[in-house]
Amino acid sequence: MALTIISLIKQVPLPTEMRMGEDGLMDRTKAKSIINIDCQFGLEAGLQLKKQHPDSRLIVCSMGPGSFEVALRTAISMGYDEAYLLSDRKLGGSDTYATGLAISTMLKHLGFTKDSKEPYIILAGRQTSDGDTAHVPSQVAESIGIPQATFVENVKADGSGNVIAKRIIEGGYQIMKLPMPCVISLTPTGIPPRKPSLSGAIKARNLKITTFGIDDIGLGTEKIGISGSPTIVAKVINIVSERPPITMSEGHNETSLVDSLIANLKKGGNVLEKKESIAKKDAERPDFPEKDFRDGARGILTWAEITNGNVARPSLELLTPARNLAAQLGPDTKVMTLIIGKNVRPLAQILIEHGSDEVILVENEKLEEYLVLPFSSIFEQVIKSRKPEIALFAATTSGRELAPRIGMKTDSGVTADCTGLEIGEYADKKEKVIYTPILESRRPTYGESKLATILGFVCPQISTARAGTFEVPKREEGRQGIVSSFNPVLSDKDFVVEIVKTVRGGGGLQSLFEADIIVSGGRGTTSDNLGLIKALAEALTQQGVHAEWACSRPVVDEGVAEYARQVGQTGKTIRPKLYIAVGISGAIQHIAGMKEAEKIIAIDHNPKANIFHNADFGIVGEYQDILPELIERVKTGFTFGIKPKIES
Repeated sequence: MALTIISLIKQVPLPTEMRMGEDGLMDRTKAKSIINIDCQFGLEAGLQLKKQHPDSRLIVCSMGPGSFEVALRTAISMGYDEAYLLSDRKLGGSDTYATGLAISTMLKHLGFTKDSKEPYIILAGRQTSDGDTAHVPSQVAESIGIPQATFVENVKADGSGNVIAKRIIEGGYQIMKLPMPCVISLTPTGIPPRKPSLSGAIKARNLKITTFGIDDIGLGTEKIGISGSPTIVAKVINIVSERPPITMSEGHNETSLVDSLIANLKKGGNVLEKKESIAKKDAERPDFPEKDFRDGARGILTWAEITNGNVARPSLELLTPARNLAAQLGPDTKVMTLIIGKNVRPLAQILIEHGSDEVILVENEKLEEYLVLPFSSIFEQVIKSRKPEIALFAATTSGRELAPRIGMKTDSGVTADCTGLEIGEYADKKEKVIYTPILESRRPTYGESKLATILGFVCPQISTARAGTFEVPKREEGRQGIVSSFNPVLSDKDFVVEIVKTVRGGGGLQSLFEADIIVSGGRGTTSDNLGLIKALAEALTQQGVHAEWACSRPVVDEGVAEYARQVGQTGKTIRPKLYIAVGISGAIQHIAGMKEAEKIIAIDHNPKANIFHNADFGIVGEYQDILPELIERVKTGFTFGIKPKIES
């Protein structure tokens, strides 16, 4: 039987052309559009699979307005055979839950179900640039009822009904074997997408694209569109930098430039001017009755992700917003943490001492490594049993895959990659009620240029929190809590995905979060494979400073460094005392990961680089000249004002 390869794509607006409407929401009607970058890598992965299996059938699908035909025809011109578009005004305003439901319903209408006799693979981009959620692949997989692998770099079909995928994880990667049918989402670190061919362009011009409405595929309106989506975008505001103007070093050579930097550091740099402003009064609170939509759901549930036998730092960070939310909800609100794995009971007390009131244990030898199918099933069962009003996950590769699958199971949707979580209220002027208490999840979006507030109206209200955003709560040794066991019902179908190999590096995630100084290299520092970047970090370490090295995404894309070292929107968010950015241009995606640093030093040969607009101190010069000078200063005791933890 011939293999069918289905690529899901989205046409997205260029972030630079997005404008905010009078209603405070984003207006994309006049923005130029392209095929989402990650989706382009998904398209290429499909074409690579076609090389391995020449008789396979290539299908491209999308959901959106009629203008999305442009993207579908581009896919045809690249080598795809058929194109389908789901387009209906009633889908307008759909959140990711409704989008995943609609796309999976179209695929099932086309005959692609979990019981299909013919093998098929669904490919998608990891996430879209307008939303950055990474939800839809998981939601489509759950809705159809098939296995998945997300954050995948490369994929191949082994000829015996299985898919072999290399999946990025914190600190390394996994090789996974999945049975068909399955869903695979691709990162933009695989084989770059090809250009359309002339013969393909001619084929695309003449090909008829099949367009469906919701009636054609048998989809009702209950769970789609604005009114049917479990989450809504309540507000969008512009993100404004709060750093003072940069202090630039002056000098005619590397020695004088470094002297100037040291002098500027001692002075403390510029100070942000405090401008008095008259605060705008919020609109008066409508005199509507309050409505508690929680239907008896109470408490906050978090997930303790286990890495190398320890609770991952981002999971401990979750307990900070969890405790804050519990305090806002009232003294009877309990923070529960679910921990799944092999012999994990000794970790329960650590979680309690960091803030959990109850740790729910699920211990099973088969669950030593994270697997999305059994883990999502366990969460579904725990949620039905405990009925939490809020569920929080760290936005790690596993958390961003797991949460939307659970959200699909519970019909509750998910808010991704949050940097702020508060309890608030929502005045629904149509229903004339005030929903309270409700979780306000705030997350950067549109290339980190906007901050959106998302509300969910189905419990549990699920959000993922950006790793590195919240500090780990102070450990209270001897704190008392409850440790309980939960026995889920699992079947062989939950274990159809096999982890062939797991590889984790020695550095990366944990060390980047704990370092006082991080020296980070960009595309401009790869000529020596980050040799000088690493040397500066090592010199600081020799002086007793907790220092680490990191990089920007282009360095990972070039294969110079592992993903665990990447700082930025698609990497890690870190908050060291000092961040030294070397040869980094300052793309907003990278700024998102390093802006929480107390102080930032930028070194770049281009005086107009955007990084200088997001730093406290700057040097314009070649890094090959500046870094050796800095390394020599460090060797003689200079540590950028950061006190060593040990005497050198």
